Amino acid sequence: MIIKQISIFVENRQGRLAEITGIIAENNINIRALSIADTTHFGVLRIIVDDPFEAEHILRENNLAVSLTSVVAVNIEDVPGGLHKLLRLLSENDLSIEYMYHAHVKPEEKTACVVMRIEEDLKAQQILAANGYTGPEYIN
Repeated sequence: MIIKQISIFVENRQGRLAEITGIIAENNINIRALSIADTTHFGVLRIIVDDPFEAEHILRENNLAVSLTSVVAVNIEDVPGGLHKLLRLLSENDLSIEYMYHAHVKPEEKTACVVMRIEEDLKAQQILAANGYTGPEYIN
């Protein structure tokens, strides 16, 4: 459930996101999930890829400001209250979420996946596993 995420600081200008995804695609790296948050002048692109260490290296070679972070990716039930159940469990165990985003939904399996930055990621992983939560199989 603990995986590597790449955060990229991106100038907020037309075409910049396409340039970055082009670099990633040209190097045969597959983006599995992403989130972007922006301000007036820059944004933070967070991505989960199939080869995070290679992606980090390639992006740095292209003069991008990049950081590699551990995050928790977990499958939840795709039903009303599925996210609440997860968040309540984390809260009851004194775990705080710095940020989170939605990675995917698999309607046929009634599951969704969320990615969370939790400072105590090992503790979170242990609690989640003990309560039957699993991580997505296709993410690094």
